[in-house]
Amino acid sequence: MAKEKRKYWIILGLFIFFVYIFVAAEPIPLETVLLPRWLSSLESDYSTFLGDDTPLSEDYLVPFKLGNRFGYVDTKGQFTINQVMKGTVSLSDEGWSEFEAIPEPVSIRSPAGEELTLIEGGRGYPLFLDGKILLVGEQQNSLSLVNELGELLWTYDFAAPLTSIDAGAGLILTGSLDGTVELLDSSGKRVFFFEPGGSRLSVIAGCRISRDGSRIAIVSGYDDQRFLMLERFGDSYKVAYHEFLEDGFRHAVHIAFVDNDNRVAFERQGGLGIYEVETRRSLKVPLLGTIRALDEMGSHGLLFVITANSGDVSSYSDSPMRGREKTLAAIRLPGVIVMQAPFRSETAFLSRRGQELYVGGGMTLASFELEKR
Repeated sequence: MAKEKRKYWIILGLFIFFVYIFVAAEPIPLETVLLPRWLSSLESDYSTFLGDDTPLSEDYLVPFKLGNRFGYVDTKGQFTINQVMKGTVSLSDEGWSEFEAIPEPVSIRSPAGEELTLIEGGRGYPLFLDGKILLVGEQQNSLSLVNELGELLWTYDFAAPLTSIDAGAGLILTGSLDGTVELLDSSGKRVFFFEPGGSRLSVIAGCRISRDGSRIAIVSGYDDQRFLMLERFGDSYKVAYHEFLEDGFRHAVHIAFVDNDNRVAFERQGGLGIYEVETRRSLKVPLLGTIRALDEMGSHGLLFVITANSGDVSSYSDSPMRGREKTLAAIRLPGVIVMQAPFRSETAFLSRRGQELYVGGGMTLASFELEKR
């Protein structure tokens, strides 16, 4: 049975690849090709090379969560950790933690599984951002910074539960249920406060800060939802651009600085919004379904996204494929769809490391290399 499942997911991976090659809406620019490297089964730890097995010039580990499993996989498709989730998992390049509803103490482990830190002085949920270990309070209305010894360096209390957190350039950015955005410095002091407003219901659906800390991107409110770009002026930030996004989503949205922080990609109804920093203009890329995963690099002129079919649920009510229709799409920046490859899986994973693309579905992870020719 295990061999049959492994064979099925290998065939699925090959199907995705060949659909990509032959059914692309437009060819990817001639100087760029997408080469398959390997497929790895989460169920059996079995890896199959599809192309060149020459090691990459840089070796690293990719953290993943796919379905009910999580772990780390290297550039050769070998797992250092591959296990079933028993609770909630937070993970990053540097470490991970698995915890129950209200964890105490909190154990932080390395990608090899060794314990790095034990947090005993606080109750909450660990979060890894910008090389920092943060602890979100059990009511989600406080945030603490933790050092390598597991000690809480400071704690900041918020007026409402947090809905979004990001970090960069030594700063910590937060968005809250009451529609406020706050920026904290490395000592836990608030250095900026902002209320976007402009919507019937105020809430921060997503917020991100650029790597150099000079810009803040926000998706806020319901009915109407808005996208805002703030730029740093002196010791503060001012709105440089805003746009209404129809009624909007009632869930946390995907949003990321991409293309070396030259653009922001954000989830909007009917597709993906792409804001260009230099021109201060935004465009909409139409996509079917809802966004499940977003490439947060968008380098080499390409941005990848996975969507899930959001068609009429009643028409699929008797089908085992209901909810499993996914599409891997490639967008040539600034916003032209050049590939759409459908596949079937209840789960999806997407990660990008420079010229390496990692895609997951079901019990399989696949690696592709972007190569210029």
